[in-house]
Amino acid sequence: MRAIQIIHDEHRSLAAVLHGMLFLVRQMRYAGAEPNFDVLAAMVHYIDVFSERFHHPKEDQYLFRLLRLRHPDAIPLLAKLEDEHKMGAEKIRALEQALDHYQQGDTTKLPAFAAAAAAYAAFHYGHMRAEETEVLPLARIHLTASDWEMIDAAFTSHADPLVGVEAGIEYEKLFRQIVNLAPPPLGIGPTS
Repeated sequence: MRAIQIIHDEHRSLAAVLHGMLFLVRQMRYAGAEPNFDVLAAMVHYIDVFSERFHHPKEDQYLFRLLRLRHPDAIPLLAKLEDEHKMGAEKIRALEQALDHYQQGDTTKLPAFAAAAAAYAAFHYGHMRAEETEVLPLARIHLTASDWEMIDAAFTSHADPLVGVEAGIEYEKLFRQIVNLAPPPLGIGPTS
């Protein structure tokens, strides 16, 4: 069941980036902070590639698939979460587009970017909460030892499930880049 800890850790990393993005947006909107588009773009990119290419495919292909087989009562919940994985890809495109519009120099686009960031974060926080409070407890109860071996192998692999290359290190580097670019208290980057 090592995968459970990995899922929790990955959720914490995603939540940290979401929290950081919302913090920066609040600083820009209410404290007059200048936008750091490098940090914001890195955050949005991390959320996109990590969630959509690395994390969600493993949940769908291993955890959800096996739980569906072992506990058919979970099918409606799993279908909802898989639909949210698809919706998340659409929502991240909207967030990227809002950031692009804002980055083009139109300061009137900050409220739209702030709204897109808040909507995406609320959506993703709710999604992760459902996985942690509903799916993982069911998985602990209903999955077999051999199921967990398969799930653990998938989640401990650093291979990107879509392109088959070692990608975990890429995502770790991107996360470190965000920490190095983001100003305190989010990271260790410059304060201005």
